[in-house]
This record gives sequence, structure tokens and C-alpha cells, in this order.
Amino acid sequence: MNEFDILIIGSGPGGYVAAVRASQLGMKVAVIEKAETGGICLNWGCIPTKALLKSAQVLDYARHAAEYGINAGDAPAPDFGAVIARSRSVAEAMSKGVQYLFKKHNIPVINGFGRLKSRGVVEVVAGDGTTSTYNAKHIIIATGARSRELPNLKQDGRKIIGYREAMGLPALPGSMVVVGSGAIGSEFAGFYRSMGTEVTLVEFMPRILPIEDEEVSRTLERSFKKAKMKIITGSTVEKVDTTGEKCVVTIRTPKGEEVTEADVVLSAVGITANIEGIGLEECGVKTDRGRIIVDGFYRTSVEGVYAIGDVIPGPALAHVASAEAIVCIEKIAGQSPVPVDYANIPGCTYTTPEVASSGMTEAAAKEAGIETKTGKFMFMASGKASAAGAREGFVKLVFNAADGKLVGSHLIGMNVTEMISSLVVARKMGATAHDLMTSIHPHPTMSEGIMEAAAAALGEAIHG
Repeated sequence: MNEFDILIIGSGPGGYVAAVRASQLGMKVAVIEKAETGGICLNWGCIPTKALLKSAQVLDYARHAAEYGINAGDAPAPDFGAVIARSRSVAEAMSKGVQYLFKKHNIPVINGFGRLKSRGVVEVVAGDGTTSTYNAKHIIIATGARSRELPNLKQDGRKIIGYREAMGLPALPGSMVVVGSGAIGSEFAGFYRSMGTEVTLVEFMPRILPIEDEEVSRTLERSFKKAKMKIITGSTVEKVDTTGEKCVVTIRTPKGEEVTEADVVLSAVGITANIEGIGLEECGVKTDRGRIIVDGFYRTSVEGVYAIGDVIPGPALAHVASAEAIVCIEKIAGQSPVPVDYANIPGCTYTTPEVASSGMTEAAAKEAGIETKTGKFMFMASGKASAAGAREGFVKLVFNAADGKLVGSHLIGMNVTEMISSLVVARKMGATAHDLMTSIHPHPTMSEGIMEAAAAALGEAIHG
């Protein structure tokens, strides 16, 4: 009864995908989960944040209805409680969807905290403290990650919060300082600003979204400032005094010390892998800088133990964890899966405007010694963008000058998170600027920008 081919600790996008694929391949599999099925992504991350951002988008449309010839009456305002409630209901529905998948594929869920006991053995402590033991030929660690805490920015869940609390605040704060401008920080900064909160965004690096193309980052910064968000880059939060009614935030900037007050401080400075207390040290599973060391097929230093997702080095993204899960399971099943290509991972930030990218930036290509040709198409020249009232942003494509192949894609604008997939496929297939330019794109669409940017790289742009 307690014997399995595969035991998976964690039911997030890595864990549940691994479980379903293992079941499809005829293996007896079970999932151990201490909280909600679907993990952080479905319950407290990717999905509920997108629900919040959709509410913000609808509110923005309502506020600008007159620009579209619509009389919306009095100034629209958010019902913050209803916005949060909708987000939670969306998350709950998605979690139930994972439960359905488990039932469909006859995958039992073992509720409790799982830890490696010895080779092939996992101990599970249930919520009531009772302990049970399970055996498996293969054990996959997919325990995900949590909000990272800085020593001078300890989260108390009330005044200094992480992303989880940010998705369920009891009331809309009048003011907020967001520390960190990666995808999580930027998305929440944009959401709360749309809701009416006065937002100050603090970033340690010289620009927001620092891993993105510099021009993309600058464009988003202009958009945020246009929305009356305060941006402070190249700066650090030195301390936060929470003893009074408001948070008193001391920020060290290039121009000196700055002090500001806010109702809430949101710490969005990255994540910490959930690897404590799960038996890694006792079983000899090697780690480095807080992540589990694995090979190209996610095997750890201990035979029969694997790790995928946020607990290993690499991009902490749901779609990456899912891809790793499939490769890991198929290798265990004796197949010959193609390893994940980490050089071609799409990254998306669901701000307004959206940001999406894959591959190398111009700067990274130059540093790698690659001579490039770059083409750009501004959405202000797009008929679809003008019709939609979303002329901000562009498509920028980077090609290898030697063979014309696509090496990087960088987009900012409406719906670009839906456009990036075609460019990931194009790069995987070795597409050139000529291939993209001569592939007919439908008109009018935002995706025409891809064809136009490719043409621009070849000096043949029609509309640029």
C-alpha cells in the first residue's frame, strides 16, 4: 500500500506535471503535499496575481471609457474586497483542477510534510502530528520556494509583507513601498497603483526589471512614472521603523539618505528555496548556495533522488519547472528526452504594458562576441495597437549577423506575453530574419510587429 515507483514531494507546476506524466507512462506514483494542491503558483503566485491584474486592467479601461466613445458615468472605483475575492476564487478553481487531474490519473495525494528518511524512504508528518512512511524507487523533490527575507527587512505579515500577504490584504493601503522591481515587484507595484495606492518602487540595480533589455526597462519606467508612481533606482532600503502608525522607510540613494512613510512595505527581493528540514543533509544530497545540485536530467548526488523547479539553480518559473518535470520523468522511464534549453526560456512580466523576452539581449550577445543585427518595430505604427488604444511599446529582435539566425527577442506592449511563444519556437527551429520577414503575419494584429522588426533588421522595413 505504501510502495510506489515514484514519490513526489510538492504538487506545484513541477510536482503535479511530473505526477501526471509518470502516470501516463504506467508508473505507480503519489504526491506529498503539506498545503493546497497546485503549489504556490496556482494558489498564491502566477494565477491569482493575473486575476488581480485583470481587475486593474478592467478598471483602467473603465476610467478611459470616454476615449473609446463610451459613457461610463461617474468615475469608476475599485471594490477592493471584491477584487481580492475574485482572485481567490480563481485560485481555488485552478487548485480543484489539479485535484481533478490527480483523480483522473489515479494519483493519490498524501497530506503532510514530507522529508527524506533514507534512500528510497520518505517520512510524512500529517497536520495532527501522526507520522507515516512510504517507499519508492525514485523520489522527486519539488518543494518550490518562498519569499526571500532580508536581514533589515523582516516580514511581519502586517506592515512588512511578502507576495503572499499582498494578494489578500484586508483593505486597500493608501501608500506602499515596494522593494525590488523584478517581475513580482513590478506587477504588484502596477496593480496597487492602478487601485489608487500611492506607490514608491525601490530597486538596487540602476534600472527596473534589470534582467530585461535596457530599452524595455526604460520604457516600462516611463509608463510607471506616467501613472504617477515614484521610482528610486540604484538604491537600498536601509531600515524600516514599524513602531508607529505608519512604516518609516529609510532609503539610501545615490544622492544621499531619503526617508518616506508608507502604510505597507512589500518585500519583493527574490525567493528562497524550500529545502530546509526535508532530510537533504541526512541523506547526503548536495546543495550549493541554497539550491540542490542536479545534472541535466535532474538527478541529485544521491541515486534515486531527483529535484526540479525552484529548488535547483536556474530560472524560478512555473513553465520551467513543468518542462523539467517531463524531462525528469521520461528519463526515469527509460526514454531519451531532449534536455531543457535554458538559453531559450521565455520570461513574462504582466505589467501594463506587458513585457516578454527570450534569448540574448544585444548587450549579452556583444559580451559573448556575437556580431548582431537588430530590428525594431514601434507599436505606434501598428494599426491594431492604435485601434486598441495601446500604442506604447515595441518589438525588438536580435539576429546573428553571420548567419541571420534569431538569438534574442524583447517585447513590451499589449498582449506581448501571448506573442513571445512564436519567437521561442522560431529560435528553436533556427529561424532567420529572412524567415520571419517572409512568413505572412495576419493584419491587423500586434504580431505583425514581429515580421516588421525582422524586416527592419534587414533594412527592408515597410512600415517602420
